[in-house]
Amino acid sequence: MLFLDFEKPIADLYQQLEELQKIQKRGKVNVSNAIFELLEKINTTKKKLYQQNTPWQKVQLSRHPLRPYTLDYIALIVDNFVELHGDRYFGDDKAIIGGLGNINDVSVIIIGHQKGRTTKERQFRNFGMANPEGYRKAQRLMQIAEKFNLPVVTLIDTPGAYPGLEAEERGQAEAIAKNLFLMAQLRIPILSIIIGEGASGGAIGIGMGDVVLMMENTWYSVISPESCSSILWRNWDNKEKAAEQLRLTADDMLSNKLIDGIIIEPIGGAHNDIHKMAETLKDRIQTELLILQSINIEILVEKRQEKYCNIGKYTND
Repeated sequence: MLFLDFEKPIADLYQQLEELQKIQKRGKVNVSNAIFELLEKINTTKKKLYQQNTPWQKVQLSRHPLRPYTLDYIALIVDNFVELHGDRYFGDDKAIIGGLGNINDVSVIIIGHQKGRTTKERQFRNFGMANPEGYRKAQRLMQIAEKFNLPVVTLIDTPGAYPGLEAEERGQAEAIAKNLFLMAQLRIPILSIIIGEGASGGAIGIGMGDVVLMMENTWYSVISPESCSSILWRNWDNKEKAAEQLRLTADDMLSNKLIDGIIIEPIGGAHNDIHKMAETLKDRIQTELLILQSINIEILVEKRQEKYCNIGKYTND
């Protein structure tokens, strides 16, 4: 098991459990009662620790190396998935994947950011940071979805759109802006779910949904805590303070009416029980799509546009 710095109390207990299990295997001493008590203590410590997570700790959990990515969820919840490649302009961006598939008996177009686990995979996927061709590929898939009257499901997990020179030369901002323009008018249901990191235009570029959900240990913000700290304090030392001030957690986003709901994760994060997390995600997708598909398309598009026009409005009352 892989533990983060703030999970040290749990890591220490698991180390004790491992030692007791080794003693139990030798068969010379019966330590079953001690093992049972330690397991109870682990569960109690977990509940207490994760109930008190700070915004920065949730950011860390969203980046956990074992956290499931888009392709992990697709493998577990989507049947007959066929990946579609390329933007028909420049190339095939590997940081955004998408294609056709079935979630039970509902045909969908599913699009999502994809990170890598090994160094080679991370380089191949560009750490989940898409170039313009990635957003143009997403645009092409959404147009296919509209043509065949299929709902779109987007899974968001990116530290941001790729900020490199070549991306800017190929029209990064324009590609994201065109996606927003398209998604505002698409005559099909759109469900967007933040499954990890939701940073800036890289996230919103495929995240303008009729319903936007966040998993419990994810974040959604115009900027990462580290980048915010480097701008305001000229270093990364204040990233924890920045995370708190940015109000980037799922609870903050829901209270500010920027998202529509939160998907609860297994204790300790999605990576602690990937199959359970996938089942929870699948059930929520089915429920939301059933509701969205029951709404008249004219009303659905009108409500979507009204929703985003109202974001940021305030009164002096």
